[in-house]
Amino acid sequence: MAAPTGPAEPTPAAPVDRRAALKAKSRKAILDAAADLMRERRGTGFSVDELAAAADVSRRTVFNHFATLADVATEVAGQMLVEVVDRMSEQAASAEREPETVLADLVATASGDHLVPVVVELFEILGGGTAQPGDREALLMQRAFNLFTERMTAAMTRRHPGTDPLAVGLLVAAFCGGLIGFVHRWIEETGAADTPASRRAWDGLVARVTGVLREPGT
Repeated sequence: MAAPTGPAEPTPAAPVDRRAALKAKSRKAILDAAADLMRERRGTGFSVDELAAAADVSRRTVFNHFATLADVATEVAGQMLVEVVDRMSEQAASAEREPETVLADLVATASGDHLVPVVVELFEILGGGTAQPGDREALLMQRAFNLFTERMTAAMTRRHPGTDPLAVGLLVAAFCGGLIGFVHRWIEETGAADTPASRRAWDGLVARVTGVLREPGT
């Protein structure tokens, strides 16, 4: 007769990748510290040593995650724009309504009320508030919008699962390319001030971009 068996031994949990967790923690600390420094100084004029000290990591750790300070600034700037997309995604997920068209959702997310405050802050931080930012500042702004495009594409693909993902991606890329195309014109016309008039001007330029695009499948 077989001896009675006791309760089954619990299956050990998969070991936590502590190294990956620590790496993610230090990367977040660097980005958070960089964001604080950029907002405090209204620019990107800080050294690697200052960033490392603010993040409580070593100089070497900073370079383990980012090749240059410009890469850090780009990611911080991109995250500021990405937060707009994330807020839109959260609002859409909690709203008890059917998604609008892809194009209508893009316009709503990129409205002046949503983007102008962020663009004004980015312009002040990356461009130093000058009317004509230099090549470096313009590149940082463009790279930030590229991150915005990536997150917007993912959000729209999830929100419109019945639409061809390639078509969604192409539409988002064209729309965001239009934003990049007019942002400096908007800055010149409005002085990058966040006012009701500047938000209306932004929405007018968004409407012009929308006018040359079309909804996938139409």
